[in-house]
Amino acid sequence: MQVEELHSERNLKRTIANSMDSLSKGERKVARALLASYPAAGLSTVAQLAGDAGVSPPTVLRFATRLGYSGFPDLQKALVHEINEGMGSPLKQYDVKEPPTDESVLDRARDVFHSSIESTFSELSRWEFDRLVRFLSDESREVRIVGGRFSRLLADYLASHLQLIRPRIQLIPRDELPRLAAVTDAGPSTLLIAYDYRRYDEVTAQFVAAMRAKGATIALMTDNWLSPVAKSADIVVTCRVEAPSPFDSLVPATALTEAIIAAVTDSLGDRGRSRLEAVEASAEAQEAVL
Repeated sequence: MQVEELHSERNLKRTIANSMDSLSKGERKVARALLASYPAAGLSTVAQLAGDAGVSPPTVLRFATRLGYSGFPDLQKALVHEINEGMGSPLKQYDVKEPPTDESVLDRARDVFHSSIESTFSELSRWEFDRLVRFLSDESREVRIVGGRFSRLLADYLASHLQLIRPRIQLIPRDELPRLAAVTDAGPSTLLIAYDYRRYDEVTAQFVAAMRAKGATIALMTDNWLSPVAKSADIVVTCRVEAPSPFDSLVPATALTEAIIAAVTDSLGDRGRSRLEAVEASAEAQEAVL
């Protein structure tokens, strides 16, 4: 693959996202390790990247060739070219400067959110997204959803919507007893969706590890730097967290969660509609009693 062809796909991140469905399990581990420390991980040695990913060096080499490069040095050459172009771009330089003094916070927030949502969706691995939707559309699966200090808001939001269109959805609180019960009940038919954004939550990581040990499938919702949970997750869906304030934003993650809800609704079709009608009928019946 020529460097010029890579830039027609925007960057290496985009190339990886578009190739996830063609990668082996080991190669996806390499992809996630590279993305977790991008671009530095791509400039390290084959042995170091293999160690970070928990795979053998030949897997890293196969990963590079799978993306269309002649080898790992060719991948690194393209990455260096990308970095140099980015550093020299007037647009990039403009982006890192302080905003003009006459720009309002509201205008800056609009620009930041627009950019971060656009980047989130353009960099998204459609293969990971579609796979998550397929799992969520399988009504035989028990779905457990958990979040961190702030991201539990998104976990609650997703669970509340999914409960309306399919059964076996449960929000897991931070309390110890419900988590112990969830681990006890978990098995191969369980799908755990974990929201984990920086600063990454060690309590969430421990819960994920316990669920994984019971055979649960792990789907991780995280930022573009990747939670440590990514190394053991079956599905990883990333988003940007840029904000106009010192605090990371959940706006892109909310948009992505909305997209998941929309995709599952479309996938379930009449089954989801029937479920929603039944839920509303139950609500009306309860109101009548009261």
